[in-house]
Amino acid sequence: MEPVTLTTARLRLRTFVPADADEVHAACQDPDIQRWTTIPSPYARVDAEYFIDRVVADGWRSDAEYTFAVRAEEHGPIAAAVGLHHPRAGAWEVGFWTAKEFRGRGYMTEAVLEVARWAFTDLACTRLEWRAEVGNKGSRTVAEKAGFTMEGVLRAGLPNKGVLRDCWVASLLPSDLTLPTPLPYLPPHHP
Repeated sequence: MEPVTLTTARLRLRTFVPADADEVHAACQDPDIQRWTTIPSPYARVDAEYFIDRVVADGWRSDAEYTFAVRAEEHGPIAAAVGLHHPRAGAWEVGFWTAKEFRGRGYMTEAVLEVARWAFTDLACTRLEWRAEVGNKGSRTVAEKAGFTMEGVLRAGLPNKGVLRDCWVASLLPSDLTLPTPLPYLPPHHP
């Protein structure tokens, strides 16, 4: 797929480009991003270049991962990253990080909801999943504000820096955003 640009009332989401490497490198120096995400730690500029030139570009080219740079202004600094990855049986997983100076403004919730709408309408996504290591309260807050339903804890469900860690898992369905679903959903009947 060719990269697309998404917009909200406050944000512009577009693919990363090579000129973004310095900003990605700077944002990923944040100890919280290094702690709670699977990026390399320490994070070198070559890691930012690899992320943009290989991970992002190859993901769009192969239709296996769609990653967006989030900006509060068209030419403003990168506020965050949000991506869809690991497609399986109509479901996608969302992942994200927010640069420290942009946290607490609701940008990530807004970006996740925009990416979710795009996934449900343009990718025929049937279920959007969110996972984060148990204890990552910032990520969980975003997921809850975006309307994800918490489903539980997966033991040893997230490999991060050579260690398996327990992770929270939650889901968002098209119907949660009052969007049509590509397949009917039949929840279990509980007497």
